[in-house]
Amino acid sequence: MSPRWEPNPHIRRGCTVVHTLHAHLVFTPTYRRGPFTDEILRRCEDVMRAVRADFETKLVDFNGETDHVHLLVHHPPKVSLSRLAGSLKGVCARRLPQEYPGHIRKYLWGNHFWSPSYPAASCGGTPLPIIKEYIENRKRPG
Repeated sequence: MSPRWEPNPHIRRGCTVVHTLHAHLVFTPTYRRGPFTDEILRRCEDVMRAVRADFETKLVDFNGETDHVHLLVHHPPKVSLSRLAGSLKGVCARRLPQEYPGHIRKYLWGNHFWSPSYPAASCGGTPLPIIKEYIENRKRPG
C-alpha cells in the first residue's frame, strides 16, 4: 500500500506557474515615532488582511511593537511587492488616523504616517548556497 500523498499548503498553483513565494516586510511610521497600541496594532492587522485579498496574497503572520510592524506575506509571482506594500501602507495611513484621530495625529509628521522606505526580504525555501551548487552542477547540453 502506497502512502497517501499530502499536498504542501505552501505551494500554490496558477494557470502557468507553481510557486511558493514568501516575503518579510517591515513598515515603520515616520521617524519611528511610536503610535501603535495593542488595539491599533489589531486594527492595522485587520485593515492589512482586507487589503491583501485584492492582491490574491495571504498574510501568513503579522505582529508589531509601538514603532513598527512585521508582515509575512505569501504572494503570487504576478504581484509586485512594491505595489502590495504601497497599497497596504496607503490604506492603513488613511484608515488609522480616521478611526483614532486624537491618538494618531500627535504622532504624524507633516501628515505622513509611514516612512517611505521599508525592508523586504524573501524567505523560506532552499538556502541560496544549495541552489547555487545545484545550478553549478547541472550538465550543459552537448
